[in-house]
Amino acid sequence: MTDLLNPVERTALLTAALRAAETSRHDRLYEDPYAARLAGEAGPELLAEVRDATFPPDRPRSLPSTPDYNAIRTRFFDDFLKNAAQDPAMTQVVLAPSGMDSRAYRIDWPGHIRYFEVDRPAVLAFKADRLQDVTPRVAHRTVAVDLTADDWEQRLVDAGYDASLPSTWLLEGLLYYIPEADTHRMLEHVAAVMAPGSRIAADLVNAAALTLPHMRGLLDVFAGWGCPWLFGSDEPEALFDRYGFGVEATQPGEPGADFGRWPDPVPPRHIKDVRRVFFIHGWRR
Repeated sequence: MTDLLNPVERTALLTAALRAAETSRHDRLYEDPYAARLAGEAGPELLAEVRDATFPPDRPRSLPSTPDYNAIRTRFFDDFLKNAAQDPAMTQVVLAPSGMDSRAYRIDWPGHIRYFEVDRPAVLAFKADRLQDVTPRVAHRTVAVDLTADDWEQRLVDAGYDASLPSTWLLEGLLYYIPEADTHRMLEHVAAVMAPGSRIAADLVNAAALTLPHMRGLLDVFAGWGCPWLFGSDEPEALFDRYGFGVEATQPGEPGADFGRWPDPVPPRHIKDVRRVFFIHGWRR
């Protein structure tokens, strides 16, 4: 079934392979017992390409450590979602896109949560096939739609989402794969179906991460797969503020986003021309 996934969709297999590798570590930051089956055979092959680019045998590493980054990102957003779900008034969680994520299956959710996974039909079909013998630990609904389609919000409502109630959204592994105009359109549409007091989280690179010469090795891997990184922002707070969100942008390695695993210095925000990744998290005003 992997042949039915387009290049961007296949990156979800890389994420699953990274989560499977993290789960095998004795010092793992989380445990994902379903990651290996979701990664299949293709996921480890993609991960091997990333490792070859990131950890060259003949010179020091100059690229960010993808395994450490992904482990921190997953744990950071795990904690964000679990914290949000503890609020009895927070009854809806939306993952858009959901990719090969297994949080609906590996996390114990409070009984008041309705959990929506939004992604393209091929992705959801692939995941359903791999997890056909596993029962979600939450009231779980899938919405098979392309997030660039004009009617995806209506499809979400048709699946039982109530835009008048608070919700928590996670846009993980999405924004750097879509053009800037699509990012703005995505945030505009998400904001339109989020009640005040709702929560949002996302990850995003800065603009320099798309152009710095020493990032070329990693960027070339993704471009070679047919899914280049297309968008980054040095002002993520302003980007989200434009659509009614009050957010913080935390970098891996900063307090709350380190977990003893980030191996590189974290340059202050005023320093220019350095690569950055942001974990964006906050509220709908």
